[in-house]
Amino acid sequence: MAGKKKSRPVVSGLVLLTLVAASGYLTVELREKEEPGVTEVRNVGVLEGGRSSAASQDPGKETWSRLENPARSVLRGADGQIKAVFTDGARTATLTGSARTFQEPTSTSSKVSTTDWVRLMPEVWGAGAEKKKWFKQWYAENKDSKKDDIFAFAFQYVAGAPQKKDAQGNVYAGDANFGPLNTSGAEGGDLRLEQSDFYDYLGVPYPFRDGVVGQPETARARSIDCSGFIRMVLGYRARYPLMSSDASGDGLPRTANGMARSKEGADILPLTGITAKDRPSAIDQLQPGDLVFFKLDARTKQRLDHVGMVLGHDTEGHLIFVSSREEVNGPTIGDVGGVSRLDGNGYYAKTLRSAKRL
Repeated sequence: MAGKKKSRPVVSGLVLLTLVAASGYLTVELREKEEPGVTEVRNVGVLEGGRSSAASQDPGKETWSRLENPARSVLRGADGQIKAVFTDGARTATLTGSARTFQEPTSTSSKVSTTDWVRLMPEVWGAGAEKKKWFKQWYAENKDSKKDDIFAFAFQYVAGAPQKKDAQGNVYAGDANFGPLNTSGAEGGDLRLEQSDFYDYLGVPYPFRDGVVGQPETARARSIDCSGFIRMVLGYRARYPLMSSDASGDGLPRTANGMARSKEGADILPLTGITAKDRPSAIDQLQPGDLVFFKLDARTKQRLDHVGMVLGHDTEGHLIFVSSREEVNGPTIGDVGGVSRLDGNGYYAKTLRSAKRL
């Protein structure tokens, strides 16, 4: 969201936190069988759009094909069902796996049942990458894996999520706040302050690759604003490179506006402007794991000021996203302050301006 407080020079001898393997949050239910309609909704509404190039139809074998808008490679099993989607210019991949249901009953009746698992590849995808050694090794390790993916990471910060600690006893996951209460009346009367990054939540200094060290503030402990949440999930947990600000380093910038305007990833809904007339006319290209950017606050002028992540269709067919929000005081797919739907004419649907696939 708003610009981040400045960080200090490198501290010698700083040691990064070591994460331990963790199971998914308790509201994520693993099922052996898919729920009726889940795969069909996903395939028709999200992954099947675009013109396809010719693909091998050798029965009994996996087949690859190319789709456009955006350019991507699709892997199908011998039964013709989609097994994975890889988008040119992106490192996130969508794999088909066991069905899960994500829900947040304290904030919404929405439930997202999905067979999509979103994971980060070690390199950016491009046409023909399926033939490369790095991909073959990565896919063999991840195609049937049930280890925590990006969605599991995200739900480890919603209301009621239990704490997870590393080998040193440091908390790296659990119920997160948006930010500390605003007691000064600054920032135009916001209830809670922005600018809480992932290292504020962690409560430990974080060395960025440009030599800057992010210094946490005690008042922001266990807090992550909208962009801080995305940086926690995709950066700290999934290991996507992170910038120390919007202007220094390489990787994912600090703010929602910086992320939206960054050259990182593939633009799925290109940013054309920030006014109401610049709302995307269609969202059919959106896929689980995509970052979505919004213009909510007139005070931010020419800046986009909110970011979330597409989760999938709920059981009523609405396209749901997860984000850290002031009104709910943390990460949510809830209804407080606006229903978390990207379709229709609700608050967030009308303020959507662009989307990116990292």
